[in-house]
Amino acid sequence: MMKVVLQRAKHASVTVAGQTIGKIDQGVVLLVGITHSDTEEDAVYLANKIANLRIFEDEQGKLNDSLLELEGEVLSVSQFTLYGDCRKGRRPSFTQAAKPDKAKVLYERFNELLRENGLTVETGEFGAMMDVQLTNDGPVTLILDTEQ
Repeated sequence: MMKVVLQRAKHASVTVAGQTIGKIDQGVVLLVGITHSDTEEDAVYLANKIANLRIFEDEQGKLNDSLLELEGEVLSVSQFTLYGDCRKGRRPSFTQAAKPDKAKVLYERFNELLRENGLTVETGEFGAMMDVQLTNDGPVTLILDTEQ
């Protein structure tokens, strides 16, 4: 079950070692978690869902506009800690997170699929320690996954 935490943002950026490597204006920040069983089908589903999800206000203030209609941008950040299991002990277990070699390939494919949907996508650096800054717009924060 692929997981994404989506935060609507007025602007956002990600830095690695003090260097800004991704920056967006209005759009969404995606924290993307991948587990062992995730496939390209999961990535296709979430990319399509995110591109078309009606989470932006129209002229009447209703959540009727999608990221595509807004021509908003995406800042996508890999986030294996979404699979942290805190049920036992005091230290999270990350055994449900996909191994880096598999996760990186699927994360990069997910970002390609977002672009194929017509979105502008900036990213963090897979596996790096990153600082993510954003102004959450709303605030609107949603958790999406591919669980049936």
